[in-house]
Amino acid sequence: MTGTIEGMAEQTTRETVRDDLGAGVPVPTRVRRVVSLVPSLTEAIGVTEPGLLVGVTDWCTHPLDLDDTGSAPPARIRGTKNPDVEAIVALAPDLVVANEEENRPADLQALRDAGLPVYVTDVRTVDGAFASLDGMLAACGLERPAWLEGAEKAWADLPRVTAADRRTAIVPIWRKPWMAVGRDTFTGAILDRLGIDNALADGGPTAERYPRIDVDDLPPHDLVVLPDEPYTFTADDGPEAFAAPSALVSGRLLTWYGPSLLEAARTIPGALRAREHHVRP
Repeated sequence: MTGTIEGMAEQTTRETVRDDLGAGVPVPTRVRRVVSLVPSLTEAIGVTEPGLLVGVTDWCTHPLDLDDTGSAPPARIRGTKNPDVEAIVALAPDLVVANEEENRPADLQALRDAGLPVYVTDVRTVDGAFASLDGMLAACGLERPAWLEGAEKAWADLPRVTAADRRTAIVPIWRKPWMAVGRDTFTGAILDRLGIDNALADGGPTAERYPRIDVDDLPPHDLVVLPDEPYTFTADDGPEAFAAPSALVSGRLLTWYGPSLLEAARTIPGALRAREHHVRP
């Protein structure tokens, strides 16, 4: 009985941690059950301590053995923009992890109103990703993992691109209608570290982060970066619409923050150099 009482006391003893938005989040001394509302965060937790995850979104695809890491795979709780609040509450998580851009404030508030602690990340830069992941994993009671150390070192070791060698790109993310990466995005920060300026990033604070675009009326650019998510651009679907050379890249490596950052540092630079030259008729 003593062990049971001690276990109950451990779960009711809470400390307040600060998330990326500065909000106080009460978490138990030992976190045992986590629901992730973001694929990137799911991968980060799943690689570090897979047994913690009891709920993930329908879009969570990594780690690849996510559904094979225990006696019961994490429950699927719909998408990042329409999570099943009742299902999440029923899972009784010790902590819900979310993201300022990916998740809607109303959904997060509904979870808080149901008594669940919600930790919100806010990732806008590469260095910011390392700090944010560090804090999020610590809130889950986890030490800094080797993959995070490796990813930070891999990005720090990349050679800096001189001003003369920098390029300017358009980064479409959708077709019908055409949409692209705009201001203040993690994707833009990734490309910036690799010596590529986003041609649509300078629209000012009122500009959209993911604006619609007219492919016949774009600012000057010498490269089109085509990821395979959320729209699946391919060699036969996308490059033909633009006059500039294009590069097909992994959307996960270009937009996710987590263990994918290590692979991104190793492969995205080469993918951007291996351009597919298409000239629009």
